[in-house]
Amino acid sequence: MRAPSHRPAAGRRRARARPPAASPYGPRQLGAGLITGAADDDPSGIATYSQAGAQFGYAMLWTMPLTLPLMVAIQLVSARIGYVTRRGLAANVKRAFPPAVLWMVVGLLVTANILNLAADIAAMAQALHLVVGGPRGVYAVGFGALCLALQVFMRYHAYVRWLKWLTLALLAYVAVAFTVELDWRELARQLALPGWAAGHDALVMIVAVFGTTISPYLFFWQAALEMESGRDGRPRARGEVRRQLRRIRADTLVGMTFSNLIGFF
Repeated sequence: MRAPSHRPAAGRRRARARPPAASPYGPRQLGAGLITGAADDDPSGIATYSQAGAQFGYAMLWTMPLTLPLMVAIQLVSARIGYVTRRGLAANVKRAFPPAVLWMVVGLLVTANILNLAADIAAMAQALHLVVGGPRGVYAVGFGALCLALQVFMRYHAYVRWLKWLTLALLAYVAVAFTVELDWRELARQLALPGWAAGHDALVMIVAVFGTTISPYLFFWQAALEMESGRDGRPRARGEVRRQLRRIRADTLVGMTFSNLIGFF
């Protein structure tokens, strides 16, 4: 008879190799930050950047590198709040401040969002009218109904996946810059030694560029996206939290850089 083995059963089992953790810097980890950054280049934002270029040439290019660190900082804070607390910004404001502050913040956000949505849908309808002609009012209603239906009836993760791939459409603005005649030396000079366009119109344009680049709805949006992605109810290990925070940082850096790059072009 063979002598019974004194090794524990667990010791006789072949150790299963754990699959390596996904890198927080891989393209598959991009999501909330990339989509939020791309959303900043909405039709109203593109119109603002186009007006700045048409009116002042290269003189406003310095605003893009300047707004990038400010944009990254506030979006990173918003995303972390959404992920760690598993609540949106409005819910966190409600927990930390009196009701009057909550109603004021939400009221301002709703007003700004309504105006921004109206401008975006109208711009989309106008763009379609330029291509195929037809009634702009009908196009605006159609775009609004389509966007609402997708958000209500499409599954969240499928919707986010489509939005992620649709961000590539914004690269068309980069391609256009290489198909027209540009004075690249003057462009580089304006970046290295930015000038200052004086006057009331220039000041208004600077405020418009900063306002459309660092928009309040982006804070709420990215916090909500991170809240939805982490809403599984499971307790989180310390290592998992650290990995997710690294992912959020990389995602936000890529997304905001992408957003400002499109605005720059």
